[in-house]
Amino acid sequence: MANTTKHDLITDVSNFTGLTQADTKIVVEELLATVASFLEEGKNIEIRGFGTFYTKVRKPRPARNPKTGEVVPLYKRVVPLFKYSNEMKKKISESLTSKTTTAAGF
Repeated sequence: MANTTKHDLITDVSNFTGLTQADTKIVVEELLATVASFLEEGKNIEIRGFGTFYTKVRKPRPARNPKTGEVVPLYKRVVPLFKYSNEMKKKISESLTSKTTTAAGF
């Protein structure tokens, strides 16, 4: 299964809405920039029926370099995360389950 790129997303939205790809590209890039700026400010973004983008503070801890075995410190950091909604989870599960059973012949 191949990954979908931003270009693929722009093409699909453009085809669905009838907007030009140039206009759709502006909208998609502005949406992504807005999500990023809200996360940089520490705000959560909740999109009902889709999911929530949020940040979480990770505590400092020791880690190990797998090549050398050397212990290296991981400092306190903030990481962006995404939690999908129950509706999205159900849609994904149903979609993948039907594809799996069709491919298996059941």
